[in-house]
Amino acid sequence: MEYQVFPYEAYSGLYERLDAYAKTNYYPFHMPGHKRASIDFSNPYRIDLTEIDGFDNLHHAEGILFQSQEKLRKLYHSIKSYYLINGSTGGILSAIGALAKPGDRIMIARNCHKSVYHAVKIFSLKTEYVYPEVMECGIQGKIDPIEVERVFQKYPEINLVVVTSPTYDGIVSDIAKIVEIAHQYHAYCIVDEAHGAHFSFSSFFPESAVNDHADLVIQSLHKTLPSFTQTAVLHIASDRIDSRKVEEMLGIFQSSSPSYVLMAGIDRCMEMLERDGKQLFEQYEKRLIQFYQACKKLKYLHVLTEKDYEAYDVPAVDRSKIIIDTGNAPIDGVQLYQLLLHKYHLQMEMYSAHYVLAITSIMDTQDGFDRLAQALLETDQDMDRLMQQKGLSAEHPEAKSVYAQEFLKKAYAERGKVMEISEASYYNIEETLVSDSIGKVCAEYIYLYPPGIPMIVPGERISEELLTILAQGQKIGLHIQGMTDKQHQKILTVKD
Repeated sequence: MEYQVFPYEAYSGLYERLDAYAKTNYYPFHMPGHKRASIDFSNPYRIDLTEIDGFDNLHHAEGILFQSQEKLRKLYHSIKSYYLINGSTGGILSAIGALAKPGDRIMIARNCHKSVYHAVKIFSLKTEYVYPEVMECGIQGKIDPIEVERVFQKYPEINLVVVTSPTYDGIVSDIAKIVEIAHQYHAYCIVDEAHGAHFSFSSFFPESAVNDHADLVIQSLHKTLPSFTQTAVLHIASDRIDSRKVEEMLGIFQSSSPSYVLMAGIDRCMEMLERDGKQLFEQYEKRLIQFYQACKKLKYLHVLTEKDYEAYDVPAVDRSKIIIDTGNAPIDGVQLYQLLLHKYHLQMEMYSAHYVLAITSIMDTQDGFDRLAQALLETDQDMDRLMQQKGLSAEHPEAKSVYAQEFLKKAYAERGKVMEISEASYYNIEETLVSDSIGKVCAEYIYLYPPGIPMIVPGERISEELLTILAQGQKIGLHIQGMTDKQHQKILTVKD
């Protein structure tokens, strides 16, 4: 069955477009984790209050909001937990601000979210990077504890490590070991666990960094749980943390008028998990297992499983993230994404050169999983007929896309750091034609979005290889963001 494409341009107002889209049969294999389900919740206008009598104050919680955050703490088994209504971004900025002072040297995983880089600039921090391994089809792999130790040996004065685990694609690092190494060097460890808010509720998923005693852990409830967009939580997970510093930073990086609608959404989400979590996760796990089983029949497309990661010694994988590899198919990730969207009305989370990512949650329905499995099987059969007509097999070179592994290795290769991120903004900045920028010092970020991992940051030198990667990325339809010039003809550089 082929559906009609949604007429986006017919609705000029945001509300009207959202309302019309909500009435369609487009299925959300993307965030937020509530999946637009009809969860019992009041009209938001009726409960949109401010800090009136009886409703407490998030920045001085001692009543109902204190009790709600205590419930959150008990559910996640943390030392202390906080509501975030500015998303994980507000939590990451607050966490780094609480544990690092201006001029400190910190270690960050290069695949960290852009909010980490923003904190680096705000607090004038010096950065040393640890790079994840690039896996097949361009997936960013784990952070190796051996590499963390290596950086510490070179820069023992580092006082903070920031790691993303799980990654956008569900790859988990050995956080317990990384935390152990950081603490041996008297450093703190912050884990951006934005995509792992569901880990604590089922052994089907990896261990949460909260249980690994990372010092601070930030999670986005809205990514994988039934909570409103922009809702997140910050956990203190070790006894090495002064909560007063964390609370001071939360007061700076969160709105002084936090939304009671968003906070009520967090509270309802926690109530649902406390009351029905066991049953919801059991149903969810069965649906995921059935989906992966159905996809074993695929011949050209390939849904990655834990077995695909064995060669990379990945400690754990989040099976809620469905990665559909097109490396053996006669189409690429961009084409598959568009096909699923326009032919089957399945809105995926993202695409890269050679894979498509679906984000799932406990709110996904059996019908949703069935639709995706059927779409992939039908597409795979269409490819098989096409290849047979050409007299080719799945192993023939024409049937294989060029793997993104080398592309991503070059995209996220180590750049020559000339100055710190914060220093670059103090120099005179000029616009330079991209074609004339080789050898100059970059003064802005350039990244593929999603997931938002920078290919270059301010203070690093622009190379010919980077420009080649930019051109290739644009050619295959990847979203390149960060450059001030939206046409990508000019780049901001530090004036010589």
